[in-house]
Amino acid sequence: CEKLMPLIHLPVQSGSNKILQEMNRKHSIEDYLKVIEKIKKVKPNIKFSSDFIIGYPGETHDDFQKTIKLINNVKFINSYSFIYSARPGTPAHDLTNTNHNDAKKRLIEFQKTAEKIKTKYRNNLINKISTVLFENKTQSKNRYFGRDEYFNSVIVKSEENLVGKIKSVKVLEINQNTLFGEVLLNFNQKNYAA
Repeated sequence: CEKLMPLIHLPVQSGSNKILQEMNRKHSIEDYLKVIEKIKKVKPNIKFSSDFIIGYPGETHDDFQKTIKLINNVKFINSYSFIYSARPGTPAHDLTNTNHNDAKKRLIEFQKTAEKIKTKYRNNLINKISTVLFENKTQSKNRYFGRDEYFNSVIVKSEENLVGKIKSVKVLEINQNTLFGEVLLNFNQKNYAA
């Protein structure tokens, strides 16, 4: 499907089937990984982002390690992670919470692991070409902000007004949140390789 974007946000919440069952989720990790493999067969350059809840009531060290194993296996390019917090009126509200200090340590470990994966992915983008849709001009003179097909933030310098335009951009450098590059003039979009 040509319209399928190469990034899919596919929330999983935990890498532990026990915790997924406790959360009343209808999928198992095995189901989740089968979906990912099916999508990869259709679109090999696909990448994934996901949501995670760390420290859900009853989460053990082993449950948490299964979540770490999952993110290392799938290599999510973006992960949104939060410590569990009770919501009034939900079935989990009355469950015994995981020790807050343990949950905090696990969140830090999770986020460090996720950041290593994201950094490695972004480092591999240097000197590659991305297709970018430009959204606006930044406050800095002649700099434009856009997003590539993987929803990465991209900033380039340009004398041309790029707002609303799709351009091929060679990535020259990165920081934690943004790719910086140069617009390639007269570049054939079919040569795109990210």
